[in-house]
Amino acid sequence: GHDVAHTVLIFSAVIMLGLAIGQIRVFGINCGIAGVLFSGLLFGHFKLQVNKEVLEFMRDFGLVLFVYTIGIQVGPALFASFRKEGIKLNILAASTVFLGILVTALIIAIAKVPIEVAVGVLSGAVTNTPGLGAAQQALREAFPAVEGIDKVPGLGYAVAYPFAIFGIIFTMLAFKRLFRVDLKKEAELFAERQRSSSGQPDHFKFVLSNPNAAGKTLSQISSLVDAPCAFSYILRNGSLVAPTQDARLEIGDQLEIVCSRQSREDFQFLLVGAASFEEQESVPLALHGLDFRQIFVTHPDACKSVAELDMTSRHSVSITKVERAGLELVAYSSLRLQFGDRVYAVGDPSGLDKVAAELGDSVKHLEHPNLLPIFLGIILGVFLGSLPVCLPGMPAPLKLGLAGGPLLVAIVLSRIRQIGRLSWFLPHSANIALREIGITFFLACVGLNSGGKFLETLTKGDGILWIFYGILITMIPILIVGLFSRIFLKMDYPSLCGLLSGSMTDPPALSFALQMGGGDAPSVAYASVYALTMFLRILTAQLLVIVYALLCAH
Repeated sequence: GHDVAHTVLIFSAVIMLGLAIGQIRVFGINCGIAGVLFSGLLFGHFKLQVNKEVLEFMRDFGLVLFVYTIGIQVGPALFASFRKEGIKLNILAASTVFLGILVTALIIAIAKVPIEVAVGVLSGAVTNTPGLGAAQQALREAFPAVEGIDKVPGLGYAVAYPFAIFGIIFTMLAFKRLFRVDLKKEAELFAERQRSSSGQPDHFKFVLSNPNAAGKTLSQISSLVDAPCAFSYILRNGSLVAPTQDARLEIGDQLEIVCSRQSREDFQFLLVGAASFEEQESVPLALHGLDFRQIFVTHPDACKSVAELDMTSRHSVSITKVERAGLELVAYSSLRLQFGDRVYAVGDPSGLDKVAAELGDSVKHLEHPNLLPIFLGIILGVFLGSLPVCLPGMPAPLKLGLAGGPLLVAIVLSRIRQIGRLSWFLPHSANIALREIGITFFLACVGLNSGGKFLETLTKGDGILWIFYGILITMIPILIVGLFSRIFLKMDYPSLCGLLSGSMTDPPALSFALQMGGGDAPSVAYASVYALTMFLRILTAQLLVIVYALLCAH
């Protein structure tokens, strides 16, 4: 056995060297965090080893930390991405995942490649590390009798990974040449589409001129439109009227409404009574003693619905928008506030001070991660992951494992966000720190574990064949989906790059797409599909092993 100091030294050296390797740019691209895998392979090759039990613990604990924080981060976006544009992107990304599985299955069937090699090459070819972890776990469960079966996937992953990153980037550049893309024009097209279709809340100003709407209360107006909305203020003859639910409107009232662009036209017909109108000039709020403020919800007692808090009647303050997990929501009356929400409020300064005191508004509180819910979530995730599901004909019962269980639990918890006083809000910086620590531990262990055989596989074994299989698994799905999206769905080029990077959960490819220009379109598409893709990659890698084990059993 090795002493503790030796183990800490080896781990720290592998991670430090790996992160340095990850910074090296080749043709303007770096491999980022995957550098840790290559330094691990190097140390493993020179027999700089650590205790086997410690290695297994660090690998699995790193994987749990990583998938749990990924789940907490992508959970809210996963549910939001199943809206109009998101559904199309997610179907395309899911097609990429399943085409990859299909190509892998064909390679297993035709070339008689062992399953442990195939899932490793698959995970490397789609640059998905959690999928590798899930596959290794599934292999240990499905083939408990085979010693060291989980060492091989790490080799396959390491062989296929570098070519995958270049393969995706090569595809992007090939599409750019093939379709003669004008990046600036495509970015403008995308921005225009975003503005028109976005369900995100915006501020619209109206002057009431429709006699049919005069005398109606705000709650009657909002029930007629049947879409989430909030009223910032009512300006009548130069003085302000609090926009409470029972405030009655009069001809000539100026109001600001927060709603989506789609519902703007409904309000326009209702209040103005005409299809076209000039956008009203902005009312200088300060002239009327109004102020605008962003307030954080950090007080546990503030987690109630907007109607229950009733800030408009009590403090003459309107809550108009809520930002939660990167998504902007209209502050409609039944929306419940949650810990960590950023609330947009309009009112007089003294009223805003009272609202801030009630909601908490403590940034210090926000930045301090609450560890209890994190470990409770991990316990629930590990428990769910170890529940056996018995399928007929299976040699071993099916489990979600350490990759699937915590991921599913984290996605659900990030959606629930709060139970009583327990909040699963995790500050962005804390999430990133835990996630990076988890993935570096995992990759360092995979490298150290597989390093002994890496060079031998590349030079004497089937390494070159594995590279070829990897390139097939990388290229065939993204070429099919990319061509289909561009030719038949007329997708703009920056979104296409984001879709391809996201369906491969590949940050280096995304950063390359962003460097080419095209605004934030690649990021939007990447974020829309990342959550579902990550979930599918982890699930399908395990399913491939399980189905293979089923077929072997018969």
